[in-house]
Amino acid sequence: MTTDTHGGHGMSLTMKIMIAMGAGIVVGVIFNQINNNFINTQIVAGLFGMIGKMFVNALKMLVVPLVFFSLLGGVTGIGDVRVLGRVGTKSFFLYLATTALAITIAIALASLIGPGKGFDMQGIDTSGVTGREAPTVWSVFANIVPTNPIAAFANGEMLQVIFYTVVLGVAVLMLGAKSEGFIAACSYMNDLMMKVVAIVMHFAPYGVFCLIAKTFAEQGIGLFLPVMAYVITLVAALFIHLFITLPTMLKVLAGLNPLTFMRKMRPAQIFAFSTASSNATIPVTYRSVTERVGVDKSIASFCIPFGATINMDGTAIMQGVATVFLANVYAIDLGLGGYLTVIGMAVLASIGTAGVPGVGLVMLTMVLSQVGLPIEGIAIILGVDRLMDMIRTAVNITGDAVVTSIVAKGEGKIDLDVFNDPDAGIVDDDEVEMPHDHVA
Repeated sequence: MTTDTHGGHGMSLTMKIMIAMGAGIVVGVIFNQINNNFINTQIVAGLFGMIGKMFVNALKMLVVPLVFFSLLGGVTGIGDVRVLGRVGTKSFFLYLATTALAITIAIALASLIGPGKGFDMQGIDTSGVTGREAPTVWSVFANIVPTNPIAAFANGEMLQVIFYTVVLGVAVLMLGAKSEGFIAACSYMNDLMMKVVAIVMHFAPYGVFCLIAKTFAEQGIGLFLPVMAYVITLVAALFIHLFITLPTMLKVLAGLNPLTFMRKMRPAQIFAFSTASSNATIPVTYRSVTERVGVDKSIASFCIPFGATINMDGTAIMQGVATVFLANVYAIDLGLGGYLTVIGMAVLASIGTAGVPGVGLVMLTMVLSQVGLPIEGIAIILGVDRLMDMIRTAVNITGDAVVTSIVAKGEGKIDLDVFNDPDAGIVDDDEVEMPHDHVA
């Protein structure tokens, strides 16, 4: 996957990652068919697992410092606490609205298709799935305030990190001229973190290849057959939200061209697909939204990490489809009240749950226990969840970017020249080449 960077730009990073993804699928399916013990243990679980884990860890390594410094810069850049409150309120309600819309679409589509009717439970091991208590509204909001900011940073508790950073940013604004040196230092640190993002992105094609190849080598295609109706319904609902609902919102509320937007968000969507983690994709989403779409950094630095934490459109869709699927499997009629409970629970759970791989299943246990469905039913969809998780994470981060763009347009903080320029912010190898001359 080398490029010729002499005399002009080489192949774009997006292109390389798409090639890596395609190659990963092919290699993974072949290895799954071969099913050799050495390949499974040493290459798939060993080499691919190691490189994939290193890549995801490298992305996660960037998240907290990038969010902290960019958000501090964003708050001080907005300069007015009232504007900050307006941006926060708008984005919060837009995020809740997209999540509620997403799960409503999911339940409606699943009720129409009816996956799980006449499902054969034979051969499904439903032991070993443990439930988790649903949080109350009060506890979700109480936990936004950290008892120990250092612990919140260390554990990557994004809502707590955002809360602390916003409070700190407001205090910085209140100190006025005294804060100039600190603001300049934060601006430098933000630039520095973006350069580290560029270095990590340089290795993205290899990380993506290993992650995708490992997933397909371990999961194979055979897992999908028993739950094909569930998979088809879920993918259909995700695609309706991704290609119809979100672009319509963008066009109606911001007047932006959805096709241009989708083209520019492709790198972030591919990253989200390969890592299955909204939080790990924050650096890439932030970069795409600011450098490709043209959103001002003061808005993006607030809305993107906030969205990655509370906006779970794809996960909400999974919960809606899975609930209808399992209700059909167990022949339990939830009724309108049950479905309204699922919608409310999914929206609430999305606020209080981290954007990490597999979190959708944790949230699903809360939803199922709330509407009286057997939690053991999760075992039926466990096998295909990793691949479904990849698609729904791509939907999650697209929702984050759409809301960020809508808020930015409303605040007059989007550069339309950048948005309309097809080459704006394209990443290639030249960005991370090391300087040849040493400065004395």
